[in-house]
Amino acid sequence: MFRTALFIAATLLVLPVAEAADEAKRPNILFAIADDWSFGHAGAYGCGWTNTPAFDRVAKEGLLFNRAYTPNAKCAPSRAIILTGRNSWQLEEAGNHMAYFPAKFKSYVEELADQGYSVGYTGKGWGPGFANDVNGKSRKITGQSFAQLKAKPPAGGISNNDYSGNFKQFVEKSPKDKPWCFWYGTTEPHRGYEYGAGIKKGGKKLSDIKHVPVFWPDNEVIRNDMLDYAYEVEHYDRHLGKIIEALEASGQLENTLIVATSDHGMPFPRCKGQAYDYSNHIPLAIRWGKGIKNPGRVIEDYVNFTDIAPTFLEVAGVDQNDIGMQPLTGRSWTPFFTSKKSGQVFANRDHVLIGKERHDTGRPQDWGYPIRGIVKDNMLYIKNYEVNRWPSGNPETGYLNCDGSPTKTEILNLRRSGTELSFWNQAFGKRIEEELYNIKKDPDCVNNLAADSKLTTLKNALIYQMETELKSQNDPRMFGNGQVFDLYRYSGDSTRNFHGRYTTGEKVNAGWVNKSDFEEGPLD
Repeated sequence: MFRTALFIAATLLVLPVAEAADEAKRPNILFAIADDWSFGHAGAYGCGWTNTPAFDRVAKEGLLFNRAYTPNAKCAPSRAIILTGRNSWQLEEAGNHMAYFPAKFKSYVEELADQGYSVGYTGKGWGPGFANDVNGKSRKITGQSFAQLKAKPPAGGISNNDYSGNFKQFVEKSPKDKPWCFWYGTTEPHRGYEYGAGIKKGGKKLSDIKHVPVFWPDNEVIRNDMLDYAYEVEHYDRHLGKIIEALEASGQLENTLIVATSDHGMPFPRCKGQAYDYSNHIPLAIRWGKGIKNPGRVIEDYVNFTDIAPTFLEVAGVDQNDIGMQPLTGRSWTPFFTSKKSGQVFANRDHVLIGKERHDTGRPQDWGYPIRGIVKDNMLYIKNYEVNRWPSGNPETGYLNCDGSPTKTEILNLRRSGTELSFWNQAFGKRIEEELYNIKKDPDCVNNLAADSKLTTLKNALIYQMETELKSQNDPRMFGNGQVFDLYRYSGDSTRNFHGRYTTGEKVNAGWVNKSDFEEGPLD
């Protein structure tokens, strides 16, 4: 009865938007996604060491979300969630990293193409992995690629893709009588970086950073690494600014729904690929001149990436009941667009679920590191299902679920010197089964409250809600079949798997880790 009532209420709330889509020109859709950008690192969030005027403009002229999350903090599964409107544990093989995307799951981009939209992308779409149809033909899961135009990168490690130029080319080639849907996906701020670029080319200072996460050392190396990351975030923002300017000049800005975000947290130890707040908490701003009422609002509701597909389909006037996609888990954001409220707008948007299975390999049998969690009322509960495994990959295989970086090397060198073990333990050490953090008081998530008897009732309530919802979503792990995620095929080449390194003793530099990351042998 409760779920039915919610559905009816949601339907009533979005009817004006759906009718508008039928009566007026359907909006263009611009999805602007950075690669590995953490929440808070934008001017709109008060960050003083990352300059993001384009993102800030989207927020000022639209909506800024303070509690937006990806359910899975790794590229391929996070992007699969975006495209399908379902959680990664509902997506079979696509719930893993370096996966084969099942043909049964249709993307919103493919559906919009079938509904008359012109679709395309530049930069990074879905991946890494393979997405083929039932006949083995490669699918255009994020549309037709536009990557011909190149531009000189401002620093080493930055792509030469002229993202904004390729977007303009897409719009020029799109039929004038059709709406379009474009995926603008940078490969920044993904590793690697030109060390020192933030200072030398970005004009930044080490003192600009007011807080270094307490799970890293606070020194010149770490601060330089953070500023170099910020410089790459700014590259994403510069091209977003150029795209917005092009839309404005062509008269298309006001009828373009812009969603600016990131796939997951920053590529640093204990962030990307894990399940802490720096992992899953992402920036989100939305602008739609013709569709968002009372712009400039800041939203405190919990939202997540399963909501993106239903939002885009709805504003395009597509009835989810009539499309050839699996049932969607997410809920459209259009009620936010028509609301007048800031803060907590809808009481039932009070939590999000998070989790992970296999990311980059680096364990015996290429096993993953399964986690499920829930974030509610500023509390983060995490359940680690295989605590005998290394959370970032085995030491002798380079801790592969953590990108190579000066920060990673600094932490590993401190451990090897025997001078400081706490940073290594927090980033790479084995964990206990349960973790509980007060994100408001402890945003770095270092004070585990799971054993606090005063919080037992709260913890149990979070567990019950998490497991009840996961069961309703048919998560295999809730029914004793979690090992299925370890059995799915891995789409990477042989040098990227555990046995390709460990049995040969070869320390392969795979590009996203450094040779120095590999320990001499297994650690206890």
